[in-house]
Amino acid sequence: MSVTLADIHAARQRIGGAILPTPCKHSIPLSNLCGFHVYCKLEYLHITGSFKERGARNALLVLDASQQQRGVIAASAGNHALGLSYHGKLLDIPVTVVMPRQSPLIKSETCRRYGANVILHGDSLAEAKTLADQMSADSGLTYINGYDDAAIIAGQGTIGLETLEQVPQVDAVIVPVGGGGLIAGIAQAIKQTSPKVQVIGVEPENASSFSQALEAGHPVDAEMGPTLADGLAVARVGARAFEIARRYMDRLVKVNEDDIALAILRLVELEKGVVEGAGATSLAACLTGRLRDLAGKHVVIALCGGNIDPMILSRVVERGLVMDGRLCRFTAMISDRPGGLAQFASLVASTGASIKEVLHDRAFSGPNVMAVNVHCTVETRDRAHRAEVFEKLRSAGLRILNRDSYD
Repeated sequence: MSVTLADIHAARQRIGGAILPTPCKHSIPLSNLCGFHVYCKLEYLHITGSFKERGARNALLVLDASQQQRGVIAASAGNHALGLSYHGKLLDIPVTVVMPRQSPLIKSETCRRYGANVILHGDSLAEAKTLADQMSADSGLTYINGYDDAAIIAGQGTIGLETLEQVPQVDAVIVPVGGGGLIAGIAQAIKQTSPKVQVIGVEPENASSFSQALEAGHPVDAEMGPTLADGLAVARVGARAFEIARRYMDRLVKVNEDDIALAILRLVELEKGVVEGAGATSLAACLTGRLRDLAGKHVVIALCGGNIDPMILSRVVERGLVMDGRLCRFTAMISDRPGGLAQFASLVASTGASIKEVLHDRAFSGPNVMAVNVHCTVETRDRAHRAEVFEKLRSAGLRILNRDSYD
């Protein structure tokens, strides 16, 4: 079954009573940072925290009465499961979701609170899908593919229709790419309505299944590495989604894990928004400098999800600070005589930096018993300020033995 622009418009009508349009706000700080006018499509503001609600509700509503009564099943890393669970509860349709064992705890527990039958299985989405397919065949539950089902793609395409209405002067839309359903729907809606608008896909380097499919000319099984964008870690893109996306997508760029961490930090600081790794990849692409041709243009970035584990968020923010040159760790050799540490702290303070943590290491400081290594974590303004701290310490005769930072 193909997906048409009429299907996307029908999906918008179908889900409109329960899913309201999300804001698409102009961001002055991100625009100044990126060099073009940035508009944030706030898909993480949905009740379940992601765009997946659109396709999930549409897919549930197109089922016939007997399918709705028996219920549905899906394999998902989290957001598709959340969308189905929530709208299944609203529509009184039983939902079973199979999630990889390493899925974020916040997502699996929320699905349970929505009344879904949650099964944790396998170490990847592919393994979870194998079990879900078997359960669907055995029990008669309707399997709803989170990125390749026609109704899912049509539902996600409603984002494209909203975007064109909210930012009529838009020149480009940047969309995260995992299984392909999101960009397939958005790209078709935009290109068939306003062909001059660029649609740019973004995927993590560690989960590059779509680019590998483009190289092969068809979906292939891709090896997945660890990524902050766990929602995009789909080993094999959807066949239907792939055919639609490669027809309408203008280009695809990749971002690495440090790019994603920095994008999450920027959104927290500048937009006061908590966005998960998958959702932040659209901004990550803007921050890499690979989209300089968009300078001065009007660009919409799809911030498609906000379901990040709070424990992971704190680690990601710290990683972003390190990459930004605002947090660094180093080892210095200082005098172990009285006042040695005070002198060291005074030198750091004189630069305007702040010592966050310091640890003495006497056992492994070498043969000079009058010297001691100190492992120090320091907060700085930026990379230039960090360099100033090191220069100040060296000028005072202190040895910097090693440092952990991004240069």
